[in-house]
Amino acid sequence: MCERLIAEHPGSGETGAFLVWGDPALYDSVIAVVDDVLARGTTGFDVRVVPGISIISALAARHRTTVDQVSVAVRITTGRRPARGWPECVDDVLVVLDSRDAFPGFVDEPGVTVHWGACVGTPDEILIAGPLPEVADRIIEARERARAAKGWIMDSYLLRRPAGRSTAPNTSA
Repeated sequence: MCERLIAEHPGSGETGAFLVWGDPALYDSVIAVVDDVLARGTTGFDVRVVPGISIISALAARHRTTVDQVSVAVRITTGRRPARGWPECVDDVLVVLDSRDAFPGFVDEPGVTVHWGACVGTPDEILIAGPLPEVADRIIEARERARAAKGWIMDSYLLRRPAGRSTAPNTSA
């Protein structure tokens, strides 16, 4: 479909564009699709990726927090990875594309907080934050309502343990 749109719609001297919601530098496949179209050689065009505001930056800004704690690593991952347990060597986990609701699996992890957002930066934005055991059910309900209303949902969240809980190897001498 993208190949047909590219071949048929921008006329001579016109410019076409794909507006991508999310963060194509992190997890979107539009760049790969455009590269595949170019590789086929049926149509030629120049490609320029214009950076926008990443969901990572938008989520942190809307919650008035940082993505990581001072001098602590952060893991950026999809919802599939947290389902396997808390990643080693990090106290902050930023999750994108979680269609499986992985976060409730961490309600028993001591001290975990969550900063969750759906449709961040839009008029339909939903933000919930707090200790994970206290807000997990609210997030699940908000996701279900948003999915029912829209048919889909674009959400992300930051899971945070108290600094120093990571299982990082001791590298001090």
